[in-house]
Amino acid sequence: MMKPVVFTAHARVRLQDRGIDPKWIEESILAPDWTEVDPKDPSVERRFRAVPEFGGRVLRVACIETNSDIRVISMMFDRNARRKP
Repeated sequence: MMKPVVFTAHARVRLQDRGIDPKWIEESILAPDWTEVDPKDPSVERRFRAVPEFGGRVLRVACIETNSDIRVISMMFDRNARRKP
């Protein structure tokens, strides 16, 4: 069973400001191309996924997965995102 995806107030503002489709967020969370631990906060995971509908640009979603849900903290298209070899 899939955990519910919950957007923080900050994430909802960013979603609207940046015109990002919530479906892209969910796809990035559930099937990321790769993941990294946030360098400033090890409890936060960054999940990356290229979005074909947005010219293949890489979407970075910062989230915290708990036993009951996945909380989205923020998201952005990351020009500098590169999968580590």
